[in-house]
Amino acid sequence: MRFLLLALLLLAGEVFGLDAQFDHNLDRFIIAALLQGAVWAVAAVVVVQRAGRPPLALILVTAALMRLGALAAPVYLSDDIYRYIWDGRVQAAGVNPYRYIPTDEHLASLRDETVFPNINRNNYAPTIYPPVAQMVFFTATRFVETVPAIKLVLVAIEAIGIVALLLVLRSVGAPRQNILIYAWHPLPVWEIAGSGHIDAAVVAFVAIALAAAVAGRRASSGAALAAAALVKFFPLVLVTALWRPAKSNLGDWRWLSAFSGVVVAAYLPYLGVGQRVLGFLPAYMTEEKLSSGSGFWLLDIAGRAVPVPLAAYLAVAAAVMAGLAVGALRRSAAPRASLTWAAALGTAATLFVSPHYAWYFVWLVALLCVAPWWPAFWPTLTAVLLYWEPQTGHIPVWVGLTIYGGFVVAGCVDVAQRYLLTARCGEQHGRRRAS
Repeated sequence: MRFLLLALLLLAGEVFGLDAQFDHNLDRFIIAALLQGAVWAVAAVVVVQRAGRPPLALILVTAALMRLGALAAPVYLSDDIYRYIWDGRVQAAGVNPYRYIPTDEHLASLRDETVFPNINRNNYAPTIYPPVAQMVFFTATRFVETVPAIKLVLVAIEAIGIVALLLVLRSVGAPRQNILIYAWHPLPVWEIAGSGHIDAAVVAFVAIALAAAVAGRRASSGAALAAAALVKFFPLVLVTALWRPAKSNLGDWRWLSAFSGVVVAAYLPYLGVGQRVLGFLPAYMTEEKLSSGSGFWLLDIAGRAVPVPLAAYLAVAAAVMAGLAVGALRRSAAPRASLTWAAALGTAATLFVSPHYAWYFVWLVALLCVAPWWPAFWPTLTAVLLYWEPQTGHIPVWVGLTIYGGFVVAGCVDVAQRYLLTARCGEQHGRRRAS
């Protein structure tokens, strides 16, 4: 009964969130999303602690209703979906999407009154999206070149990811009801069904890679992770969590071969433009102030007290990621170990990069669904605050403190609790041996 109540509260929050978007009331939408996050937190804690087991049907039906409602959202929070449609249209015309910016006269015949005027950065930026994302855009737009149709395709792709996450949970002996952690989380709902972000494909391919890894299907795991990384590059950090090179297990070299093969095959159709195949990515790094360092929130906030060179920050980040990578390579053979290290690597990478947009946290929800660590959920719940004062290459201090500062505090508290619990157990064990 309590899960039915929580489901109804989530759906009610969605109604308020939709109403806020149609009214172009950003503050009200953020409040609605945060309240949904609080409801989700209650449901997730209860499920993971096994204090209640809602029917799987209730979880999936509620998740479906949340996404069906969000499909009705206007193009308000983000207009990236227009670029997706444009890239698909350009490819359908036989043109390499990395070759021209949208306003180039070579593409004049493809312009319309609905999509073209709404493409962000259309007068100076070529596409930024990697090859597998381009293939998704091309395939999706071959049905209908409209916003609702593309969103529906992306929700269908996300559904594949949810099925894969269910397979992961079953493989490691976790309750299937834990899928609630992802399926009811408001962030994927608003960013995929609501705004139509390509992160749906990241979720799907990462989930497939995890499912294949825990099932021992090495080549499939490598191929799926390569596909995920060529939708958005973030999943590259998961390589060491899923690849396990060892002389005694040459089958893992199939993983690397499949990964490399997909990367090469995906880029081949687009290499006619040479180095421009990277698209807007290099300029994007500058625009988001990552090249200068001020776009990294942790570096920016530290620099307000003591000047920290960008090279030093990158060195620390690289050292931490390298340490995690080594730990992942030396993990135990248990399937669950891959999931834990994948979540750790994904969380650390996200923290160091400190994304400026909420949808960059969606894939983290999928990782944490199969390897929950509660402090890491905090950024996914508060990422919606990044909409409050949107400014290219900048995160307001109070927003950064809430998202990343809150995560650091929660992480420290969790580590301290675990240390004290371990110490207490050690003392009790010592007393038993002495007696």
